Amino acid sequence: MHFYGGCTVYDVFISYTEQDGAWAGLLADRLAADGVRVFFDRFSLHPGDVVVHELEAAIRASGHGILVIGPDTASAPWARQEYAALVHAATEGRLRLIPVVFGDADLPPFAETRVWMDFRKLTGPAFDAKAAELARVLRGEDVSAGADAFGPVRPPRPPRPPDESVPASFVVCHARADAGYAELLADHLSRSGLPMWSLGDLKWGDDYLWTIRQRLRRALAVVVLMSPEAEESEDVTREILEGQRHSREFFPVLLRGERNYLLASSWYFDARSGALPGPDELRLLRRLSEAHRPDRAPGESPLLPPPPARSSVPASTFATPSPGPARTSLGRLETLLAEGETEHADLLTTTLLLEAVGRLEDGWLRRSDGRRLPDDLLAGIDERWSRFSGGRYGFGAQTRHSPLKGGRRADFTALCLGYGWRASLQEVVPKYQHFIERSGGPGFFPTLRNPQSEQYLDWYDQWTETVLSVHLRLRERGWPQ
Repeated sequence: MHFYGGCTVYDVFISYTEQDGAWAGLLADRLAADGVRVFFDRFSLHPGDVVVHELEAAIRASGHGILVIGPDTASAPWARQEYAALVHAATEGRLRLIPVVFGDADLPPFAETRVWMDFRKLTGPAFDAKAAELARVLRGEDVSAGADAFGPVRPPRPPRPPDESVPASFVVCHARADAGYAELLADHLSRSGLPMWSLGDLKWGDDYLWTIRQRLRRALAVVVLMSPEAEESEDVTREILEGQRHSREFFPVLLRGERNYLLASSWYFDARSGALPGPDELRLLRRLSEAHRPDRAPGESPLLPPPPARSSVPASTFATPSPGPARTSLGRLETLLAEGETEHADLLTTTLLLEAVGRLEDGWLRRSDGRRLPDDLLAGIDERWSRFSGGRYGFGAQTRHSPLKGGRRADFTALCLGYGWRASLQEVVPKYQHFIERSGGPGFFPTLRNPQSEQYLDWYDQWTETVLSVHLRLRERGWPQ
């Protein structure tokens, strides 16, 4: 027997509702037959036990927790209480929590950020095979969940502290339709000696939203597979915005269709023929990996050379297609703001304005571009920022708080000080990932910054021109309103 603080040590604690007891018992029997040490209250509690105390002790003594989800789980108060206890233990790193869904149940909102195991409609040998896979996970074997083991990303819960132990790597982001190429690419880059992480590396029970964000935060570069399905994917959109939020470098790969609108100012590798990156592209990625080494000299740029010269990279490798039709919407901006994704909404706002005047590839606005910005777009952006911030943010809040006096660089500096973008004239403006940490003052958002331009020496000038072009247009149309 194995003991922990006077209690038997278990591989897994199984939580379930009374209605799901029969199915949960079958699963417990199957796992036990595969050598898993199971805590299942119907088998593990004894007459006279104080149930609450025994359950708490068993959770503390378990390496994994299974939440059995049936059709009635979401409405069961006891299941929610046990789930809360399991989540607390998982957050502290004491166990791995795996939702298990069976019958005709759907994953309830309180469990949907975990990588879950699907037992729905499984009987006989199919049930046994899935249970055997789960048993391998519970015994500590390295079993990846794969990219299809989770649903759409949901609004984030309150933020958790960043995990500084996450290793830096290249992160591959893709739509489900492109999982086949993603697997080939990840294997190809790994065999080339590059540190890799992709959605296929998620483990059963991972809090995938938090895991993906930690990986993007530490990414050497974000490798985005571009296709029509990826452009329609909310998940891929959020992953790109999260990478931009942390000022990550991007290595887009075009599989089908056109370049993703959020990466329109980035060079990309053309893989429409199914090709994998060749020696030139691998050399660029190795340079980026080397630039992130711990002993890198202070001030040494970790970025890929922007963009690669035509003389050093074959012309057929990288391409710049003409801009496509408008593909963003105020609806997507509204969704991000409603979910509290302020930084993502800020970046998307800049994209909306660039796209409206055909400047996505350039990544910034000229004075003449500002005069072409549609009134309804400016009003729609302002209405949404104002509504979801209680009037604290938006163009209206900015022009009321610190209106533009003129169109000189000194006037831009006055806006920066007025909106909290700079603390003083002497301050060097940090990159976007640190810049947004000071947000909170009235008028801070939208900032109209484009982190993709930060690899260029004149990025501050581009930002200056973008802000002045928009605010001159607002003044022309009679703002503040």
